Amino acid sequence: MKKEEVPQDKGLLETAQTKELTYAVDENGEYTTELSSGWDPKTIALSNAIKDIEERVANAKERVQKNETSPIEYYMELHKMDLPILSSYVGLWQWRVKRHFKPKNFQKINQKTLQKYADVFDISIEELKHIS
Repeated sequence: MKKEEVPQDKGLLETAQTKELTYAVDENGEYTTELSSGWDPKTIALSNAIKDIEERVANAKERVQKNETSPIEYYMELHKMDLPILSSYVGLWQWRVKRHFKPKNFQKINQKTLQKYADVFDISIEELKHIS
């Protein structure tokens, strides 16, 4: 797209007083960079993604409160992680992390492993055990 055609739609970036760097073609036909305040389709997609994440976090919190899952799943969702990422961060096999999602198994986790999870989520072990 041409430099003067770079979208400047109102969106999340503009409300945060931020601009996104995009590539465009200048009047000489060469690639250059231009700042964009947003593009409606991208803003809609980003808003939908954020809504989806918020729903997943709320669902996980509700499941923790009903004792259907452990706080590990809640914090994983809250930190926008998935099972493979969390598994790699704590240094455990995915099946072990998934096993820790079960409240019965969560209660049996030793302090060293709890500390690994707490470190990944940047919280204390006490916060890990009791979500607010």
